[in-house]
Amino acid sequence: MGLTTYLERAKQGVWDVRASFLPQQYFDAVTASGASAVLLPPQPRPEQAAAAVLDGLDGLILTGGLDVQPELYGAERHPTTDPARADRDAWEIALLAGARERGIPVFGICRGLQLINVAMGGTLHQHLPEALGTERYRVGGGVFAENVVEVDADTRLAGLVGAGPLTVHSYHHQGVDRVADGLHVTARTDDGLVQAVEVDGDDYLVAVQWHPEENAEDRRLFLGLVAAAARHRAARSPEHQKATA
Repeated sequence: MGLTTYLERAKQGVWDVRASFLPQQYFDAVTASGASAVLLPPQPRPEQAAAAVLDGLDGLILTGGLDVQPELYGAERHPTTDPARADRDAWEIALLAGARERGIPVFGICRGLQLINVAMGGTLHQHLPEALGTERYRVGGGVFAENVVEVDADTRLAGLVGAGPLTVHSYHHQGVDRVADGLHVTARTDDGLVQAVEVDGDDYLVAVQWHPEENAEDRRLFLGLVAAAARHRAARSPEHQKATA
């Protein structure tokens, strides 16, 4: 299972270098769900690198992080928007495109949902306190807010976590504005903000605005991805291809 990361400065002993960075909660959630975690830091020539990397993966997780560049969806930069991290944006867009071409299951978390929406042609609210008049989604200080989302029935998401109200962990100040064509909204909060999306049909793409890796007692979304990845791996096995030829 591939998980996207940043390249950040890190210190260990006498060393002060750039390194692949991702909070442990993400890969703990993957390994606790029965898969192996592979970290995917941004790389030069992202399209070529993504093509090589994806051939060895059964699933892809676009993880949380800093804001997606507003220039990618034709918006002027808001004063509160994080400094651009063009390397990660380009890398994740290439990974997403390659994964979808190959039918690799994709799971987006927080920034991951926003990146998916932007990559497919949607836009974002750059600062929810200004757009919605609320700080309910990011209380600050590294403390995750709790919000209740309403999961739509008869969706892939409902098949994983159940339909109806669900309490989730939030930490974001941006959110989906215009939903990209091809994405289907599957959960919202009571103020109308999009909280989850997926694609119709057989392809597995599920993305949520909250942070399920922070809920160690509930691995349902990760288990769903791992199961989809296992089906994808089985479908591309020589034995399966021979049987369906």
